Amino acid sequence: MSSISITTKAAEKIKNSIAKRGKGVGIRVGVKTTGCSGLAYVLEYIDTVPVTRDWFKYQQDGATVWINGKDLVYLNGLQIDWVKNGLNEGFEFHNPSARDTCGCGESFRV
Repeated sequence: MSSISITTKAAEKIKNSIAKRGKGVGIRVGVKTTGCSGLAYVLEYIDTVPVTRDWFKYQQDGATVWINGKDLVYLNGLQIDWVKNGLNEGFEFHNPSARDTCGCGESFRV
């Protein structure tokens, strides 16, 4: 069984973003081919519940994250966090499947 976890801070940010936007059933977390190391994380709003069987739903602290089955091989065990460092803030991904990340932190390799 696959697992994805969402920290309390990340769950609050997801819920607040959807509420501010005024619609949505969660966010999709996926990967795309790009960058120095090969893969980068993709985040986008999901407005309707996916109807195909290849989507996986993860809920924590009232936030919902959807992952397409084709991306799950790269994201199994992922922890999604929300961090603030000085003036910078954003989602941070702790991925046990990632072997390397590029120097700029934008992409990873499994």
